Amino acid sequence: MRIAPGRAGRALVATSVAAAAFLLACQPETTRPPFPPVPEAASTEIRLPPAEATRLLAEALKADSVPPSRIELRDTWFETKWFVASTGMPAHHRATGLDVVRVRAWADPTHPGNCKLWVETVYRPVADPSLPQRELDRQVPRNHPVAIKVRAALQDLVKRYGGPPQENQNAGQPTAPENAPEYEQPEEPSDTTDQASPQESP
Repeated sequence: MRIAPGRAGRALVATSVAAAAFLLACQPETTRPPFPPVPEAASTEIRLPPAEATRLLAEALKADSVPPSRIELRDTWFETKWFVASTGMPAHHRATGLDVVRVRAWADPTHPGNCKLWVETVYRPVADPSLPQRELDRQVPRNHPVAIKVRAALQDLVKRYGGPPQENQNAGQPTAPENAPEYEQPEEPSDTTDQASPQESP
């Protein structure tokens, strides 16, 4: 399972999904945050309906000391509060530095019976009251303990329930853990139209 598609493909898919998420968030009846995932968020396509994928991912992360504080199955997203990465306990001090993080996940439908999961694990390098709080959020590095847990949970769901439909796998592969084996995609004929690839996980 490949996790490192080209930058151009990642940027195109990230822009498209971010726009879709933003439009959903702008609807007054949704409980979703009024912003899309950060561009570097982990992502994968899974053979589950969005609500079921949301529930199963939330349960998997909770079992691994990443405790969701709000789960909205109708709007297919969830989030944690700011918590200490090493313990999973709520943070009682200012949320700055890599030791205090927050996880948010979104699930959006793709093919019938499938959805795309996006999971951001963010921290705030500084506190700046002059800026909107969301502008301070940054994706943690790939080797951050919580980012590793998120990728493992996503990969486990793909293994258990399946990824994108077979006929679409040449167009792009779902995100997988950092140490997953990669392969070279065969070169396409020169007259084949380029297709976008999904985003790389953190």
